Amino acid sequence: MRYYPLPRPGDIVWCRFPADRLPGPALKPRPALVLQTGYIQDNPAVTVACGTSRKVTELYTGEFAITPDDGEAFTLAGLSFPTKFNLGRIVDLPYNAVWFGVPPTAPYGQIPKLGVLHPHLMRRVEAAYRAITRKG
Repeated sequence: MRYYPLPRPGDIVWCRFPADRLPGPALKPRPALVLQTGYIQDNPAVTVACGTSRKVTELYTGEFAITPDDGEAFTLAGLSFPTKFNLGRIVDLPYNAVWFGVPPTAPYGQIPKLGVLHPHLMRRVEAAYRAITRKG
């Protein structure tokens, strides 16, 4: 099994985030936001939030978007399309080639990293997180 070096919280990675109610990796990879890193049985693992380019203008509780209007923050994220991330959909996954892949453009070499979350966006992340914790 190929494991990748651990990313950092705030990295945006190319992930086969599991589909709703289905076990195993999804067929289509998508951006995911790394929230936490660690190990599962001595192997690299991450906690990630799901990203999607669908219905980006409709934000629900726990979601925030990164769009071209964000300028440098959008560029640093490494995204090709406006994308929203859902802090209500997070999972712990082994950081390996089963769940993660090298993005088509491979901006950081042969690792799953697409980009990074610009510090300018932290207020959005915090607001999405607060909305989730108030709701639950």
